[in-house]
Amino acid sequence: MPLVPLYGHEAVQARLAALADQGTLPASILLQGPPGIGKQRLALWLGHRLLCEAPNGPCGRCTQCRLTSELQHPDLRWFFPRERIAGDVDGDEVDEAYRTEIQERVAAHGLYPRPEGSTGIYRYVATLITRLAALSPSLARRKVFIFGDAERMVPQEANPETANAILKLLEEPPADTTFILTSSEPGSLLPTIRSRVVSFRIPALPESTVRRFIDDALVKPLLPSGSTTDLVRMAGGAPGALIGAVDRSVAVDRARQLLTAAETGREAMLRAAISSSSSKARGSFSDVLDALTVLLHERARDAAQRGDEPTARRAARAIPEVEQAKRLAEGNVNPQLITARLAFALAGHAV
Repeated sequence: MPLVPLYGHEAVQARLAALADQGTLPASILLQGPPGIGKQRLALWLGHRLLCEAPNGPCGRCTQCRLTSELQHPDLRWFFPRERIAGDVDGDEVDEAYRTEIQERVAAHGLYPRPEGSTGIYRYVATLITRLAALSPSLARRKVFIFGDAERMVPQEANPETANAILKLLEEPPADTTFILTSSEPGSLLPTIRSRVVSFRIPALPESTVRRFIDDALVKPLLPSGSTTDLVRMAGGAPGALIGAVDRSVAVDRARQLLTAAETGREAMLRAAISSSSSKARGSFSDVLDALTVLLHERARDAAQRGDEPTARRAARAIPEVEQAKRLAEGNVNPQLITARLAFALAGHAV
């Protein structure tokens, strides 16, 4: 089944392609930007281009392209956060687990929700990667390794061994290997890793591109309910964040509850914080924050249209507080603490 096309990022594609054509593409690069903007899809495109036999590829016709388009090329390896495998595991078991999950992503056209907070790229994965990196390419002229959500190479128990194992590869990468890291939280990467990669900032997508993504027939069945206009607003330039999102009506109801709590008083705020999502449901919590942004924009717009400037200003001033909460939610901050902070901030603006 075909992967959903790469939407947008034409300028970054052109820059990466030019570096590849000139033979000056760094051996280790980092694609960084907000979650849901397509960084891993961009990394897969670059891997596809690097393995293609034709100049100015990917051509889509050669053997390399056919295998890469189905994510079955032995020289293109994609690693990302997943649940820890219990017990002692060997490299073959880890390899098979990733191959199975990658084919599940292929079956879903490369559309998948953001990993839960409990997932990671653990030490046994780094052991497998180290072993694979030492091998010669199987079919192509080079190997490409993609690390999605690379900040998760440091597990939640703060054990740095996984990241340190990868660091050794980045220090002396094999001449026939390209490492592509992606991260929504580059500040969470070890400084020694950040110093050994060349970073490319990937921007949020313009509204027109978000609309094209939302209208894609492969994408539509996986989106929450709501009009295209609502979904574009919820996406905020990162349409991938909509995949696996809770139903819009649920997110909006919970966002309204937060606004009501902020307007009601301290006890209501604390109840709202206690009932917030756990760390294993960060995606749902982020959906609520996205819906809250939409509600505040609507409140500011409606107030301005009826000439109620004080209300419009208060709603507008509250929006940056929600954006700050979103940034906190992408880290390891407990959603209950974020909700408590946000509720008090909203109350301060009397939204």
